[in-house]
Amino acid sequence: MTQAVDPIAATRQWVETFVVARNICPFAGREVARDTIRYVILDAGDWEQALLTLVAECERLDETPAIETTLLVLTPGLEAFDDYLDFLEVAEALLADQGYEGTYQLASFHPDYCFADAAPEDPANFTNRSPFPMLHLLREAGLERALSHYPDPEAIPERNIAALRDVGHEALAQALARLRGRD
Repeated sequence: MTQAVDPIAATRQWVETFVVARNICPFAGREVARDTIRYVILDAGDWEQALLTLVAECERLDETPAIETTLLVLTPGLEAFDDYLDFLEVAEALLADQGYEGTYQLASFHPDYCFADAAPEDPANFTNRSPFPMLHLLREAGLERALSHYPDPEAIPERNIAALRDVGHEALAQALARLRGRD
């Protein structure tokens, strides 16, 4: 059964109950506690408008140091993972064209995220699976500061993969489905 779900509320819950609770990103808990994450929903069916919003969010970050990071929830419009990847490629090129390379970077999340070298059922894919297609706009300076104070940051992906494989695909898929209103 599918229920209507508020994409922002579902994304906040995912950040708190998955990303922070499972320590997928060891830096996210601090930003949740400090309330420095901006959540924005945008219609990705209109790529031009969505890309303009991405640039506007970069400008907002330029002007608002109190916002550490922005999660752009892309719904509707990019439900197909291949379409999402095409949009991501254009978005990354746009950031470079706008002079934001080295200032901001995009982390990518999608309900059907699948790493190129992984099977779709591999629980490792859940490190980048979210309730809705999403771009995470990160300040590079903030990321570099966080990484410089974290012991062995290179081990984070491997630790996450091992932990999620221990949980298993079925449990992770059910939790994500609940967040998406698909029990």
